[in-house]
Amino acid sequence: MQKVLTIFGMVVSGLITLVFGLDAALQIPFGRPSWLMDIGMVVAGVLLLVASVLTYREIK
Repeated sequence: MQKVLTIFGMVVSGLITLVFGLDAALQIPFGRPSWLMDIGMVVAGVLLLVASVLTYREIK
């Protein structure tokens, strides 16, 4: 069960990073209302991804 939740965290963090990275670069899908929010969410997504990968390595 722990592996499933960790993999779910990786998927969610990848989606967050992808969506807000696209919004910052191409104004898709939100039309870039705030570039600061986009950059903040990309950083948060990357931090979640790093935490998920490190946790997955410990569980293995």
